[in-house]
Amino acid sequence: MTSHPTVARPPGIARTAAAQPIAPTGQVVPGHRWPALLVAGLMAVAGAPEALSAAEKPVSWWRDVTPIFKRSCNGCHNPNKLKGEVDTSTFAGLMKPGKEGPNLVAGDPAKSLLIASVSGKEPDMPKEGDALSPQEVALISRWIQEGAKDDTPADAYSTKLKEPPTSALPPVVSALDVSPDGRAIAVAGYHEVLLLDTGNWSLTARLVGESPRIESVAFSPDGKSLGVSGGAPARFGEIQVWDIAGSRQTQGFRLATDSLFGLSWSPDGTRVATGGADKVVRVTRVSDGKELVKFENHSDWVFRTAWLPDGSRFLSASRDRAIKLIDAGSGQFIDDINKLLEPIDCMARHPREDAAAYGGAEGGLRVYRAKENQDRTAGNNDVNLVRDYERQPGPVHAVAFSPDGALLAAGGTGSEVRVYETATGKRRATLRGHAGPIFALRFSPDGKRLYTAGFEGIVRAFDPASGALEAILYPVPLTPARQTAGR
Repeated sequence: MTSHPTVARPPGIARTAAAQPIAPTGQVVPGHRWPALLVAGLMAVAGAPEALSAAEKPVSWWRDVTPIFKRSCNGCHNPNKLKGEVDTSTFAGLMKPGKEGPNLVAGDPAKSLLIASVSGKEPDMPKEGDALSPQEVALISRWIQEGAKDDTPADAYSTKLKEPPTSALPPVVSALDVSPDGRAIAVAGYHEVLLLDTGNWSLTARLVGESPRIESVAFSPDGKSLGVSGGAPARFGEIQVWDIAGSRQTQGFRLATDSLFGLSWSPDGTRVATGGADKVVRVTRVSDGKELVKFENHSDWVFRTAWLPDGSRFLSASRDRAIKLIDAGSGQFIDDINKLLEPIDCMARHPREDAAAYGGAEGGLRVYRAKENQDRTAGNNDVNLVRDYERQPGPVHAVAFSPDGALLAAGGTGSEVRVYETATGKRRATLRGHAGPIFALRFSPDGKRLYTAGFEGIVRAFDPASGALEAILYPVPLTPARQTAGR
């Protein structure tokens, strides 16, 4: 008789088809450099209210001006990168004087440094990319002429939902974690983290926060708190800390102007490390959000961080191909532990040794010692390499060690998870049935289950030794409810 896995779903709700992503499309039309005389003429018109149509609406800071700044200015002029001490990302930031004085004089564009910087045959700003078009310069000039009024909506920078989101399809699961006692799993959703009881597979809490996109979730070492990193791409990066018992958010810190990835807890539970789309690695004190380390040695997005057992050092893994060893106290760069072979998409620290596994964008799966790499020669020998496993079917998005370190699991765009003996590289199991890429893997604390999730929005529980599928979990209630037969 063939056994069947448990199919766990919220009451009356189930679904098996993969969610279909909707990718917004758009095209930015670059500005062109026009003769200075024409620019000056447009500015003159913008500066002469009597030349404007009486029916023409006033220029809106929020609707008309901020999109120009977002595309051409905010990359260099934001709270985390204040070139010239100028912040164009908010009205309040723009109104603060920069290094050369006030950025604008309300009512007088001719005396406004902002207009002088973006106009002319070869404008000073932006330093990179296309100059603002004459129409854009004229629009900003007219906004200043009209008094440079702030019409930012009161809730413009708030993204928190009043109620948990409703879903017709399961949202992509970008991350998951298992509590230290194994009784709960935390699953990343849209605007929320879902907590599931592993005893009866019930949904016990929906932790709804500011970040629409959750990039990582991690239980604290004592299991009492949950750390979350994410954000709104190109808007903000955030850390959330949740009290598990009370299902309430205790801390929330906006630390960057883009998403934060790969949150990991220090062994003593007082600090968290994160990577970012801004190429920065941060160590943040949980109690008050103080930035203890700001490491800016990477040259591309940083997807993962991991602390070494004694808490004095930690690792960061980036799309720039490097796993960097960093002093957690001073933030000093110690060394790259690996040979730079391919962009790194994911990383997991060995539970019992100073070593880490990474999965690469070109299908690489490798384990490295987490130590200085000074023994390499001019030939760039890969001296810290412990093992190079068989190449995976595609980019590797998730890796995980079993609690004893004996097994290593890897999953990615191949829609299957492979489980290896860490020491020998022998493949022990191949977990199939996923309808799309895998983005998250976690072993239970006893090592008897391996949880997998990804594009489908469905969590599966496997026996990693035999490869048997034990349960299929639908973490998010669906509206309308749908019924399907269990496997």
